This record gives sequence, structure tokens and C-alpha cells, in this order.
Amino acid sequence: MKETMFREALVSLLEEKKYATLRDILVTLNPADIAGLFAELPERRLPLLFRLLPKELAAETVVEMEPEQQELLIQGFSDSELKEVIDELYLDDAVDLIEEMPANVVRRILGSADPDTRKMINELLKYPEDSAGSLMTVEYVSLRPTVTVEQAIRQIRRTGIDKETVYTCYVIGDDRRLLGFVSVRTLLVSEEETPIEEVMETNVIYVHTSEDKEEVANLIRRYDFIALPVVDEEQRLVGIVTVDDALDVMQEEFTEDLERIAAITPTDKPYLRMGVLELYKSRILWLLLLMISATFTGTIITSFESALAAQVALASFIPMLMNTGGNCGSQTSVTVIRGLSLGEIDFADLPRVLWKEARVSLLCGVTLAAASFLKLLLFDKVGMAIAGVICVTLFATVICAKLVGCVLPILSKKLGLDPAVMSNPFITTIVDAVSLIIYFQVATKALGL
Repeated sequence: MKETMFREALVSLLEEKKYATLRDILVTLNPADIAGLFAELPERRLPLLFRLLPKELAAETVVEMEPEQQELLIQGFSDSELKEVIDELYLDDAVDLIEEMPANVVRRILGSADPDTRKMINELLKYPEDSAGSLMTVEYVSLRPTVTVEQAIRQIRRTGIDKETVYTCYVIGDDRRLLGFVSVRTLLVSEEETPIEEVMETNVIYVHTSEDKEEVANLIRRYDFIALPVVDEEQRLVGIVTVDDALDVMQEEFTEDLERIAAITPTDKPYLRMGVLELYKSRILWLLLLMISATFTGTIITSFESALAAQVALASFIPMLMNTGGNCGSQTSVTVIRGLSLGEIDFADLPRVLWKEARVSLLCGVTLAAASFLKLLLFDKVGMAIAGVICVTLFATVICAKLVGCVLPILSKKLGLDPAVMSNPFITTIVDAVSLIIYFQVATKALGL
């Protein structure tokens, strides 16, 4: 409600041409909030509102906007306005902007950048999309090991304004090889005449330009880094990945995993900006694949048609057995996929994971079978023999489901596949088939069908 009133007040000020008041309001807002506000306003209002922002705030707002809005603004910029925005952007943000734009807009952006900036942008664009090189920025503070603390502080004051972060400074040799790092805190509490090489940390955690960006994000999360250095094959420092970019990667990966778990082809577009055909295309292939795979369960039921004819009561418990197995497999797979994505589990841990899930499945299986047995006798009024068949099947299904749920994601990761693809949909299909085979095998033997 408050946001709606605030938006209406801004529109009213705009219509009344009270631009000075509008500017005074906008400069008090965070760039992300301004971008969110712009997304709710008519597109024809955006160019004028954007021109009210100071240069630095305008550039930061562009970074936070959706690609469609970015393109709309850029198309309306004059060459001088576009150059001002590009000059204010950090290089990694400029690269992200370019990657989202069509070719004609990219040409304008690169044409507006100065030659040095254009060269660095083109260098960053050469790295694979999912690599640390594509994620890094080259705007960092580097120090020589022989300079003093006093000289280092003067250098930071002189050059830090154009750097993405100054809280961690990297120490490099004459060949630009990474030697260590030093924090601003260390510099402030050290004696002014102390050489940097005496206060720097030499145990540096770094990544190569080819490292997967998800692993980079995991390292930043694990060690609570503000930034992580990136080196080339010769250990020369070429850039850093900052925590804000790592957070974006984690959000993207989390969204992709959720979509794959739900059997949806991942997409970068927000839901409300996707057309009906786009949503259809992202879902239909998986639905067709899962529908075809589900026919296996129908084939199994058909092959035991005579057993069902002899004991019709068996058919009514098939959904319960299949759903319970699917739920057990999904619980385990989600837990294991999370461990894989956070680097807590790898292929070498498979025996430990199997042993742990085997014990968990025994406890869950016994509990569910016991509860089901009481329900079958007291409420469903089935015979002791049928109740026993159902409970034995339920116990075996829970064990199989949990073991399948932990093995498939780990094996898929080892084979270079996305573990999320092997989660709910496929595990549910496999467990459904296994549960039916166990059910009918136990029933035919125990009941003499």
C-alpha cells in the first residue's frame, strides 16, 4: 500500500514538472529500490526520470534494472549520455550489461567506451560464460611488496576511488605473480615505515580464470571473503571476484536447481516477462518425457492383472505405496543435491552417504510400516495377510527410495551431469516402478496368487 502511494506521488510530481523535488527524493533511495520503482512505472516515463539522477547513481541503477528496461533506456540515450553511464560502470557490470543486449545495442555501448575500456571489456568477453574469468573485475588495488605501509595508504587514497573494493589489497611481484594480500585494517594498525612484505598474508586462496563460477561462489561463502583473486595459468593476478557477484551466482544456481527439480528447463527471464509459448516450451519436453516413463508403471500393473483380479483390495493401496516411495526419494535427493552444490559431499563420500541413508531408511521404514499396519487393521478393516503384504512392501519401498535418492545425484555429478536433473521426476519414476514390482512379488508369494 505504501509503495503504491509512493509511486503515485512520484508520478504526480512528474506530471506537475516538479523535477527538483523528484531529484531530491530519488537521490535518497538505494539503486535497487530505484530500479524496482522504475519497473512499476510506464516505460515512457523512464528516460526523463533517469536523467534526473546523478551520474554515479544513474550507473548503479542501470546495473540493477531488468535487461528489457536497460535496452529501452540505452536506445533513448544520446551518445554522450551513454558514454557517461559506461564510464561510471565497473568493468564486470559493463560486461554483464553487454551480455544481455542485442547486437546493435552492443555496438553502441562498445562504440561509446574509450579504447582502453573497450579493450578490457573485449578481453573479459572472451572467457567462457560460466567461468571465473567472465565473473571477475580487473578493478582492484595491487601493491608491491617493497613499498611501506604509509606509501600503500597513499596509493589507496589516490587510486581507490575507481576500484570495486579497497578493503583487501593484493601484493604482486614485478611479473604480476600473486604473492599475498593485506587488509586495510592491517595497514591502519601497522607502523608507517613497515614494508608490505612484512605484514602481508602469504597463504592466499585463489582461483584460475577457467574455474567454474559456482565453485568460486562457494569459496567466497565458505571463507566469508569480500573478494577472491583470480589468476591465469602462470599465477599472474588478472582480476578479482567480489561478494556481490558471488551472491548473484548463488541465486542463479539456486533458481536453476529449483526449476530442474520441478522438471522445467531453466530460464533467466522473470515469470511475468515470459510469454505463454516460452513457458510452454520450457515445460512440455519434460512432461512428455515423464509421461512416457510413467507408462512403465502401467506395464507393470498390467502384467500383474491376474493378481489384482484375485485380490481387488490390493489396487486401492497402490497410490499410497507409490506416493510414499516418491516422497522418501525426494527428501533424500534434495538433501544430497544441497550437499553437492555446497561442496559438502563428493563422489568419495558415497559409501558414507549410503551407510547413513540406509540407517535412516530403516528407522523411517519401520515407523511408517508400523503406523500403516495399525491403520489397515483398525480403520481399513483388511485382513492380516493383506496388511502384512502392504507393510512389508512399504518398508522395502522406503529403503529402496532413500538409497536411489542418494545414489543417483552423486553418480550424475561424477558423470558431469547436473544432479538436479536426476532428482524428483526421475527418482519418483524409478521408485514407482520398483515399489510396484516389490508389491506384486510379495503379494503373489504371500497370498498364493
